[in-house]
Amino acid sequence: MFEGKKIVIVGDRDGVPGPAIEACMKTTKGEVVFATTECFV
Repeated sequence: MFEGKKIVIVGDRDGVPGPAIEACMKTTKGEVVFATTECFV
């Protein structure tokens, strides 16, 4: 599903943070090009 895709990750400070999503995505064949954790107020 992610093979050959570039992935942008926007995590949530009160939800799932970006590094946690990035760790999961590293098990796929996609390329994480940007990952961050934001605070949505």
